[in-house]
Amino acid sequence: MVEVKVNPGICGLNTFIKVESEDMQTAIIEICTDCPNIKPMEQELKEVDAFEVCFSKLGDSVVYELAKEYCKHAACPVPSAIIKGIEVACELALPKDVEIKITKE
Repeated sequence: MVEVKVNPGICGLNTFIKVESEDMQTAIIEICTDCPNIKPMEQELKEVDAFEVCFSKLGDSVVYELAKEYCKHAACPVPSAIIKGIEVACELALPKDVEIKITKE
């Protein structure tokens, strides 16, 4: 099982994602979020084909289709984090933290 914790920044609406796969292709996803906009994805995004999600063009996967429907913020890192979790759970990528640092001078 892969666990992904997302601290999205100033909104402070954390999201926890768990992804499992027994066959390295079907990903079983569990999302727990404080965000009211991502909340509907907890029920709608339960199982995906990892190859379809991870090898689609940016914005074309079922993850981003649902995010387009519900998420009100274009810079939200949660959809990307979901896909990163799927990649690792299905052994399409190695586990490595992703980091965005923002400074204003």
